Amino acid sequence: MGKYAFGVDIGGTTVKIGLFEANGELLNKWEIPTNKADSGECIIPDIVASLREEMEKKGISEEELCGIGVGAPGAVDEEGVLVGGAVNIGWKPFNIPEAFNAYIKVPVKAVNDANSAAFGEMWKGGGRGCSNMVAVTLGTGVGGGIIIGGSILTGATGAGGEIGHIHIEDKETEICGCKNKGCLEQYASATGIVRLAKRRLAADGEASVLREQEISAKTVFDAVKAGDKVAIEIAEQFGEYLGKGLAAVANVVNPERFVIGGGVSKAGEVLLSYVEPQFQKYAFPPCRGAKFALAELGNDAGIYGAAGLVLRK
Repeated sequence: MGKYAFGVDIGGTTVKIGLFEANGELLNKWEIPTNKADSGECIIPDIVASLREEMEKKGISEEELCGIGVGAPGAVDEEGVLVGGAVNIGWKPFNIPEAFNAYIKVPVKAVNDANSAAFGEMWKGGGRGCSNMVAVTLGTGVGGGIIIGGSILTGATGAGGEIGHIHIEDKETEICGCKNKGCLEQYASATGIVRLAKRRLAADGEASVLREQEISAKTVFDAVKAGDKVAIEIAEQFGEYLGKGLAAVANVVNPERFVIGGGVSKAGEVLLSYVEPQFQKYAFPPCRGAKFALAELGNDAGIYGAAGLVLRK
């Protein structure tokens, strides 16, 4: 049995890397730039070079590694194949573990990055103690990761957990990044909250502090905390969309807990206060017992989850 594992979280700008002990303790973490030149051909060799440098510093041999876990953007199937490629880093479809094993001969497991973050939160974060949970990432988009019986729900083509693209609004005219219209992501992400705010402010001339500043998810929820009536209406609309979307998820997978992370979650408990009542309104009664919690691992969730893939039995 190895003593260590690496968790790797590949992003569009940087690759986050963590060295973990077999018990899950994070020993060191660092980042390297994501080199997108030549269709991302250098990304994996760069990662392995960085891992080897750390192994050399710590005196760790390949035999002492349990393995390397990798979270990657895009749909990743159960074999670690990046099914549709990853446009943001130039990758076409390929088998991620095989590509790593061309440079380093240790076990490698790969999953989608949102699923990796979800696994991290279940293992060491806001979902500790749960074997059935849904992680929801409210960032530029809405990401999701579903854990059933302690295992990631990958789906047939690696697209399991794409809750941001649940259809939630028939009347939408703007197109989502997925080319559909009326997706949850268009209302519950950071950009979605800005969309809701701009539409509400354009509807009439009611006074609001939001008219005097740049609109962002943060300024909307800061205004909510200050009691701004218009901001509260925007938060209620956001809560209706997200609560309804998560009720649909709960009715299918029946989780013990929803763990809410991403930049929007920095608003804190006030955000949950708008989502939970709507969830209760729309969820099937036996599914209403799901609890809501804020994510705890922040930007480290991906490396924890990736390492957990090879450490957690």
